[in-house]
Amino acid sequence: MPAPATSDNDARLTRILKRVRRIELLTRGMVKEVLGGQYHSRFKGQGIEFDDFREYQAGDDVRFLDWNVTARMNEPFVRKYVEERELTVMLCVDVSGSADYGSQEDSKRERAAEIAAVFAFSAVQNQDKVGVTLFSDQVEEYLPARKGSPHALRILRDILNCEPRHAGTDIRPALNLALQRIAHRALVIIVSDFQTSTTEWEKTLRALAAKHDVVAAQITDPRELVLPNVGRVVLQDPESGEQVVLNTSNAEVRAKFDERVAARQQALDHLLRKSGVERITVRTDEDYVPALKAYFRSRRKRRRA
Repeated sequence: MPAPATSDNDARLTRILKRVRRIELLTRGMVKEVLGGQYHSRFKGQGIEFDDFREYQAGDDVRFLDWNVTARMNEPFVRKYVEERELTVMLCVDVSGSADYGSQEDSKRERAAEIAAVFAFSAVQNQDKVGVTLFSDQVEEYLPARKGSPHALRILRDILNCEPRHAGTDIRPALNLALQRIAHRALVIIVSDFQTSTTEWEKTLRALAAKHDVVAAQITDPRELVLPNVGRVVLQDPESGEQVVLNTSNAEVRAKFDERVAARQQALDHLLRKSGVERITVRTDEDYVPALKAYFRSRRKRRRA
């Protein structure tokens, strides 16, 4: 008798597991050989937590004086802090409709999974905890931060396997969840194409950046940045389903498209800068290692300044 046909779900799961394995091998090697030490030097020991009180000594920073204890003891006392050696990394990954678009070998979601894996396996290597929030215009899934490779692999698998209930994009629910659930200072990585029609998430982002170290990793596809000259085409918004017909052979049409793309990128850059959030730009048609290395190098230079 012929073997039973593999169901579509089984075939999809097999593809996802193969993809997870490929990304694991790719990013683990890169973390170990290229970025591991840079992650450690950038993020470890950056936070401080309260340890105890002690009497004031000449040369102590007066900003650490605790006036309540000083009043009770009739002697100046300062708060003593110790460095936090364990870091929490929270990945906020966009799984909306636009994330599944890809004109190249990889979709934006697949490239986002690789960026997330770099930070997840860096955290694992440095004995840090890592969690994930998957979002569309709502929180689709939340995994609290934990240690260990099995948890990092679970995160990677869930990013690729998630079937969102909604297609739209709203970053606020994911940011609000991070504000509510992460008690101590953490590294929050927002991985998204940032194709959202509203900037109402700016206030929440600023609040999050005031409490945590926040990085925005923007995933872009070349076909979203440059309109090719291929005649009349039908473009469809993957989130709203709206369609529009464009004559890409018209130079004026292409020029307006370029202007809109430039304006959107400038607006995003302004919003992130104003919020104190650094940006990493990753394209689906380019190697992302140089972008990550440049990010870590720039952070080290600012620390020395």
